[in-house]
Amino acid sequence: MRPETGTSDRRAATTVAVTTAKRAARSAVVWGVVMGAWVLQQALTYRSSFPTAASRAQFAQAFGHNSAFAALVGPARRLDTVGGYMAWRCLGVLIILGAIWGLLTATRLLRGEEDAGRWELLLAGRTARHRAAVQAMAGLAAGWAVMWAVTAGCTLAAGSRPDVGFPVSASLFYATAATASAAVFLAIGALASQLAPTRRQANGLAAAVFAVAFVIAMVANSVSGLAWMRWASPLGWLENLAPLTGSRPLAFVPVILLIAAAAAAAVALAGRRDLGAAVLARRQPARASTGLLGGPAALVFWLERWVALSWVAGLAVLALAFGVVARSAAAGNVVVPTIEQAVGRLGGHPVGAAAAWMGYEFLFIAALIAIAAVGQISGVRGEEADGHLDNLLARPVSRGSWLAGRLGFAVVLVLAAGLASGAAGWIGVATRHSAIGFGAMMQAGLSVAVPALFLLGLGTLLYGLLPRLAVPVLYAVVLWSFLVEITGSSLTSNHWLIDTALLSHLGPVPATGVDWTAVAWLTGLGVICALAGLAAFRRRDLAAA
Repeated sequence: MRPETGTSDRRAATTVAVTTAKRAARSAVVWGVVMGAWVLQQALTYRSSFPTAASRAQFAQAFGHNSAFAALVGPARRLDTVGGYMAWRCLGVLIILGAIWGLLTATRLLRGEEDAGRWELLLAGRTARHRAAVQAMAGLAAGWAVMWAVTAGCTLAAGSRPDVGFPVSASLFYATAATASAAVFLAIGALASQLAPTRRQANGLAAAVFAVAFVIAMVANSVSGLAWMRWASPLGWLENLAPLTGSRPLAFVPVILLIAAAAAAAVALAGRRDLGAAVLARRQPARASTGLLGGPAALVFWLERWVALSWVAGLAVLALAFGVVARSAAAGNVVVPTIEQAVGRLGGHPVGAAAAWMGYEFLFIAALIAIAAVGQISGVRGEEADGHLDNLLARPVSRGSWLAGRLGFAVVLVLAAGLASGAAGWIGVATRHSAIGFGAMMQAGLSVAVPALFLLGLGTLLYGLLPRLAVPVLYAVVLWSFLVEITGSSLTSNHWLIDTALLSHLGPVPATGVDWTAVAWLTGLGVICALAGLAAFRRRDLAAA
């Protein structure tokens, strides 16, 4: 009896940690690959694009004093070096992506699991609330470690090349700085999950903290004489680390203190409140809002509207930043040969620096929209795996109408994200004599959305036939396409390899015109796959997790 009791105790002491770590690591691997691959590709691109001191000086002169871009992604330091370029070009974007991943992951795995009722099962055993919270924090930390390991591996691979030449310590410091925002907002999201009564409100609370931190850092980076304000923002602390440009390890002190304080507060509050309760509970019961609950399509809009809005707004801000860079490239007459060669291999024939930059950068937008599409298929699978679909189908709701409603919402999300990116990119690049018109940028937005539409159809087919494999297969397709797109197009002209990347079939618009034949093929195949998936879903049994 004693060995069995000891085994049971050990399982109780690690169940929540292991479960949370597994779920956090799944998305951490995806984002780690995207972030790390971009770091690797940008390092290689800079060295091959600016091989001489004169070309690097020209680049630094064109971008070194761009206050608009500094407001979005941070200050520019030593742009005439590959380290300075990496700290300026990638770090700010990676900080934003990591923060968003951290807060959404923490609220999903803490307050979201509690809202779904799964924490009741875990706490029905020998695990107390505060111990479960400690285990959950350990699981989130393990997820961050996975993201850091993938990003660090790619940074080390880039730094080990003779033409880049980052020391191992500098590469590891850069990877830590790039992913530290994920750790910060994992802790903030965990604390928000204890304060807010629902996951949606926890997301809103953590997002408000991010917004305030971003605005403070933006003001500090864009207004001369206010650089000291970076110390008032967690995002500013990470910029003050200055990796690869004179690293400042002491700036990690407030980062570590904030993570420790937020995590400790989350654990303390979890041990003191009742399950399902919150510190910031409503004083009055909320009024019933049933206007959007008249059918499955309206229900998915009610549940997913904030996630969709976050994707659309985030991609629009990123496209705006890319547009600002393209405008500066055009104004400074900075043409990157490697980018033009890569764009040429993908079928583009840019007439200027702005078109080359936007066509190349929008490949990154296409990958992110594709990930958003896969996330919608993951949500569909999650509804079934968690048993929520059983409750809907017990009522007069058909399988086909439910899945069609989810798929329709995903299609609208993908198109809205693409068109918003196109419009924001045009705002960023627009000048009085801009060579890229509004219509061309809207075509670019539509172009980057089409691969995601095909993935929605393919995902529906996989979901109807092999529901447990649908999401992993889709993520594999997106990651392979992204890696071939940003790395293969810069290193090889082998069209067989490039053609295996889904994102390459439409070309780098606006550096080239929209390939309407490819649009028709991908859209048509997506529709056929979706119809086949709907038919298969009607005939199979529901599959639990």
